[in-house]
Amino acid sequence: MRILVVESDMSASTAALATSVPLQAGFLGSPMGQLLAALVAAALVVIVGKFVLSLAWRLITIGIVVVAALFLLSTLGVI
Repeated sequence: MRILVVESDMSASTAALATSVPLQAGFLGSPMGQLLAALVAAALVVIVGKFVLSLAWRLITIGIVVVAALFLLSTLGVI
């Protein structure tokens, strides 16, 4: 078991922290595990992007309708 060294300002040194977390021991140690992690990260980006884009399209559509209505009303002399 490794001991994490904490300095006087209560922050762990980067080297001690890096050696205490065995990142290569898990599924990230193999190329297939790294590929799986990359695909999961890409899927999360796509899912979040899909939500943001659907919201953006709604806002753009509302903006087009509002600006078109104001343009039509100003053309007719109402505003």
